Amino acid sequence: MSTDTDRARRTSLPGLSAVLRHDLPASVVVFLVALPLSIGVAVATGAPVASGLLAAVVGGLVAGLLGGSALQVSGPTASLTVVVAQSIQQFGWATTCFITVGAGLLQVVFGLTRVARGALAIAPVVVHGMLAGIGVVIALQQLHVLLGGQSLSSSWQSITQLPHQLASVKGGDALVGGLVIAIMLGWRYMPKSLRAVPAPLAAVVVATAVSLVVPTSIERIVLSGSLFSDISLPQVPHGDWGTIALTMVTVALIASVETLLSAVAVDRLRPGRRTDMDRELIGQGVANMTSGVVGGLPIAAVIVRSITNVKAGARTKASTMLSGVWVLIFAVALVDVVRQIPKAALAGLLIVIGIGLIKLAHIRLARRTGDLVVYAVTVLVVVFANLLVGMLVGLALSLTLLLWRVARAAIAVQPVGARWVVTVDGPLTFMAVPRLTAALAQVPAGAEVTVELAVDFVDHAASEALHEWARQHESGGGAVEFVEMGAARIADAATGPPARGQSRRILNETLGPWRRTARTADPIAAGVAAYHRSHAHVVRPHLGELRDGQNPDSLFLTCADSRIVPNVITNSGPGDLFTVRNIGNLIPADGLDTSVEAALVYALDKLDVRSVVVCGHSGCGAMDALFHERVTGSGLDAWLAHGRPALDAFRSGHPVAVAAAAAGFGEVDQLGMVNVAVQLEALSQHPVVRLGIEDRGVVLAGLFFDIATARVIEIHAEGIGEIGDAARQVTALPV
Repeated sequence: MSTDTDRARRTSLPGLSAVLRHDLPASVVVFLVALPLSIGVAVATGAPVASGLLAAVVGGLVAGLLGGSALQVSGPTASLTVVVAQSIQQFGWATTCFITVGAGLLQVVFGLTRVARGALAIAPVVVHGMLAGIGVVIALQQLHVLLGGQSLSSSWQSITQLPHQLASVKGGDALVGGLVIAIMLGWRYMPKSLRAVPAPLAAVVVATAVSLVVPTSIERIVLSGSLFSDISLPQVPHGDWGTIALTMVTVALIASVETLLSAVAVDRLRPGRRTDMDRELIGQGVANMTSGVVGGLPIAAVIVRSITNVKAGARTKASTMLSGVWVLIFAVALVDVVRQIPKAALAGLLIVIGIGLIKLAHIRLARRTGDLVVYAVTVLVVVFANLLVGMLVGLALSLTLLLWRVARAAIAVQPVGARWVVTVDGPLTFMAVPRLTAALAQVPAGAEVTVELAVDFVDHAASEALHEWARQHESGGGAVEFVEMGAARIADAATGPPARGQSRRILNETLGPWRRTARTADPIAAGVAAYHRSHAHVVRPHLGELRDGQNPDSLFLTCADSRIVPNVITNSGPGDLFTVRNIGNLIPADGLDTSVEAALVYALDKLDVRSVVVCGHSGCGAMDALFHERVTGSGLDAWLAHGRPALDAFRSGHPVAVAAAAAGFGEVDQLGMVNVAVQLEALSQHPVVRLGIEDRGVVLAGLFFDIATARVIEIHAEGIGEIGDAARQVTALPV
């Protein structure tokens, strides 16, 4: 018998095997991608080079261990480059580390208060604009470094000083930086075997090798001592707490938003997994606090590295954590290698990354959705002011545009025949009152007016303006009819605070007679009143065309059952169906029922209908009585006798019954379907119908309405099937 230790060892082996097979190789790929980017971000911000490596280590180990995502990779990110660089210039590096700790604490608070999903409420166009603005700033600043100069403090200075920098360009730096850009852009066209190496690593390695043989001086990375010698404690600032707090909030918000967007992207790649967003923010917050304490840059989950991790085959957190271990080993053991990297090479890398943040797909999307102004303004403010102001301006502009779209009602007025029709579509608020009164002023005095309100929100000001205008118009001899098709009612505005109407209210009123749960004293009168109030104006123009005669397409013969509404299940309207109803949708073969006979003759000879439809339904009482051969001793027995041919066909194994049984229908419903098929056969033998088929191509059709599923099923000679869905046709097998 094995011991508990043996069982535990065997249980852990599959996990270890998966780590070695999947996570270990993936961690190496992530390390190779993260290494040059971490160094590049540190150089771009003006922070010590070691701070980027420390942040990558902490991001892998701490965020990887504590976060809510198994596959996200965290570390220094280009999106924080601008705000960190400004912080270092304004407060110094030690205070910036303190700001990183404070931002991490805020992220922990975000996670504990479960507001992570709220960050995703930021309009995507604003996020896209922020990223594009950051990309522009990075590209402008690093262009000077690529040309052999220094990054400048503002985008405006970067633009105005560019001619001077071009005049004093250093050829060696420009060559190395241009080589990195060329490799990064052209790497996708390389052979597949080469593309196994990450493009950023290949570009930096090649550029570094070239820089060692170029016969000119090239500025390289400055890294003093070992990684541990650059660990510095954060310094508590002595003043300007307002600006420092604002910077903390900015770092926390940007890092949180990028982390959550990265989580969404990773979850889409792995549909079976869902990130715990709140736990992820807590993990990121602890990691940022740790990074700030040891002198590292602020970190966030990075979309590019996270997607690389997923595509490399990572399965667990081991990949992310191991990537941090590899960075730590590299930074400790290979400091001299880091010192050989040219600054211009990292500048070229960051320029490509910055430009990559400006995505044509985002611009096209903003144009299609009408948000291009928000996108452009956000980009400009981020570039020429700062990131936080750009985000706030973008959000404010996006909210203003949203309010304009949502709160703006479409108002139109036009004469229709002898009446004037005023239509209002959208929320009806005080903001619409000036336009509403201007439209109403176009209606001539004394005219008959229909005011169609397709609104889901009405406030007191708009309601009062409508009622006051109606009172004045009627006092001048005019007539006003209010037709309310929307979910909100103008009368409700006077009884309480305005509230958005419920869309189901329309359905309840439209289908009120058969959705009513309680009997009213006079349901017909109530229904007629609702019809006059909400729907008569819609039907009126159509009925005006039919007042001199009818021209239906079909004769529709169905059961008298109250649950069957022919125009609803056929999506037809007034004048479309010539309807005949009786118990069990029967057509007496002996022709003795003068009602059905008269309907057939009138529909086919006088109205020239193009089709004749027989429609049965599930749970039919007539079919149940026929199946069980119940005797009532009343005239109902004589009527149901007309259904005996259907019962005989059912008992003899009619193909429709076999198909219905195969589809799972019960015996009574099987009989109902066979009854439709038998009535169609009887119709085909009727002289008037047969003449219509031969002379005009009249079509016979059978339908069956399944009340439980609200589906209409087609009945034909060989079986059954759902209309318009050939894949679900059921045909009886030969017996």
